[in-house]
Amino acid sequence: MAILRFRIYWEDDDSVYRDIAIKHTQNFNDLHLAILKSFEFDSMHKATFYRSNDNWLRGREISLEKYEKDYKVEPLIMADTVIGTEISNPNQKFIYEYDFNKFWHFMVELITVDKAENAKLTYPCSIRTEGIAPSQYGTKGLVDSRLAEMEEKYDLRPDALSDGYSEEGEDGEAADADTEEESSVDEANDGF
Repeated sequence: MAILRFRIYWEDDDSVYRDIAIKHTQNFNDLHLAILKSFEFDSMHKATFYRSNDNWLRGREISLEKYEKDYKVEPLIMADTVIGTEISNPNQKFIYEYDFNKFWHFMVELITVDKAENAKLTYPCSIRTEGIAPSQYGTKGLVDSRLAEMEEKYDLRPDALSDGYSEEGEDGEAADADTEEESSVDEANDGF
């Protein structure tokens, strides 16, 4: 049985990608769920794949379901479409679109075909992770929550300057001059 290894790039940053291994007999719905899991997205939104070429132009649509929109050609349905039937060359590409309000786009590229499956793996599975996944709904992870706490504690909002803080060079220069005068007077008094 052939094992297909796809590399899924986030469109906005191609250094962020996931490699997913999937059996050629599994369907696009399985790939759809594996992509969402690997990028830590939920599965609550509409999604579709497009066959693509080397220039990433959109071809026939392979959709989660038939949506209320105009189609040039009726879409294939993910659950009914076996991945192996849509592979026409060793570098097959697809465009994956998720959440039609946010329009998450991922570039899906076939990078390897293995003839033997690994008995230790349950397919489909993510076998490589590079880069920090984009956050589906806003800030994400410990770094972001710590940053929010720090912003709150130290009042790092962009409008914090209007809360009585001055720009560098306004009151800061005058304070430095006062400090220098005081230290000169102290040094002079130490000599007597």
